[in-house]
Amino acid sequence: LSTLLQNIEYTLLYGEEKEITGIAYDSRKVKKGDLFVCITGFQTDGHNYAQKAIEAGAVAILCEKEIDSKEVTVIQTKNTRQALALLSVNYYQNPCQSMNLIGVTGTNGKTTTTYLIKSVLDRIGHKVGVIGTIENRIGDKILHADRTTPESLELQELFDDMKQQNVTDVVMEVSSHSLDLHRVDGIQYNIAIFTNLTQDHLDYHKTMENYKMAKALLFQRSDKSVINVDDASGEFMKQNAKGNVLTFGIDKKADLQAKDIDVSADGVKFTMCYQQKQYPVSLHTPGRFSIYNALGAIGACILMDIAIEDIIAGLSSNMGVSGRFQTVKSKKANAIVDYAHTPDGLENILKTAQEFVKGKIITVFGCGGDRDKTKRPIMGEIAGKYSDYCIITSDNPRTENPASILDDVEVGMKKTNCKYTKQVDRREAICHAVEYSKKDDIIIIAGKGHENYQIFADKTIHFDDVEEVKKAFGGDAL
Repeated sequence: LSTLLQNIEYTLLYGEEKEITGIAYDSRKVKKGDLFVCITGFQTDGHNYAQKAIEAGAVAILCEKEIDSKEVTVIQTKNTRQALALLSVNYYQNPCQSMNLIGVTGTNGKTTTTYLIKSVLDRIGHKVGVIGTIENRIGDKILHADRTTPESLELQELFDDMKQQNVTDVVMEVSSHSLDLHRVDGIQYNIAIFTNLTQDHLDYHKTMENYKMAKALLFQRSDKSVINVDDASGEFMKQNAKGNVLTFGIDKKADLQAKDIDVSADGVKFTMCYQQKQYPVSLHTPGRFSIYNALGAIGACILMDIAIEDIIAGLSSNMGVSGRFQTVKSKKANAIVDYAHTPDGLENILKTAQEFVKGKIITVFGCGGDRDKTKRPIMGEIAGKYSDYCIITSDNPRTENPASILDDVEVGMKKTNCKYTKQVDRREAICHAVEYSKKDDIIIIAGKGHENYQIFADKTIHFDDVEEVKKAFGGDAL
């Protein structure tokens, strides 16, 4: 127990030194010989389950509030979430130290950036671990992901699995929640990447300033950083960064700069300028946002001393990521399925579509329930501004009334001249978009991307935008 508690400030309330065989923070998962950590959660309080944990075999309890028990060793600390992270690092003997760890943070672009880096590392023969929104990976093995960044105990266990399986490099998405809730405490990153900061998660962070401060924590824990200086928060991240910093951008002067940009439906080509030299880069996903993702990935690979020729070849071999600007073609219109669920994300894909669309832009989108309500009218206005026709529909309504979410979005839509309709049923909304479309139109289906489920108050159902639009195209699908 004392070995596990290294680097943690604590008070021994009762008991003695113990041999610990495992750690748990969920009383249902406690095994004989475990240390049980009481976490004060948003729905439940782990302190209320301490007795259950003892009955299940826990030999020690770590708490914030005093626990009335003389049966086991009881230790008190100020912040059990923070302590859980450090305990987990100690329990698994800091597996990250033996691997090259790259963390990517930002509102948009995290997933794509991690996979671009993976493509480069795959090319040069490294065994890569990926942790992120869509899935976790150890080499070619795909593991289920419940959230962008796992809880600290599961995260360290995953790092340990990667170490045992000889992973050389880990590329991971680092969410603002994970930084703020101490899930990644005790981890030192080799390289951190900042993609951008736009409105999201204000239901949790309350203000953009808090959101920005949470993201900045990553750069204080990284040996080197790669930062988007075109973004308004880039300078702040740079000020918080330790060690070597590489900047990237299109508009502002930066270490890595893109020019001569050519966007088409099939992708984007640009010239990258670095250290007075110019390099042609070609990507399979279109849009300016794809260039920013690529520049962030290139910067990280340069800091890993990978040859620029290998970096560019690795990027061009990446065929895109599931649910990120994923095209579904038909004989008349094409559909693009994208995870865009923030104002900035939606604006990015719609502006990109405008660059190559020959017909109209038809947008199907909604906003999630029990999440930041302030972005709903903003997204409504953005969709109306850049689309020719919109269908406002359900995303994941969760415990909210789906119709009232649509009404919130409609407030912004009414500020534009765009024709629109509301359709609570997402399947019906996608079918309507396909029926409405004509040759050369583009149907943008935004908000869920790779997700293959829809969450309601009383159930979660299977729902996949790519599957649904293919079904709606029927015999016209290519």
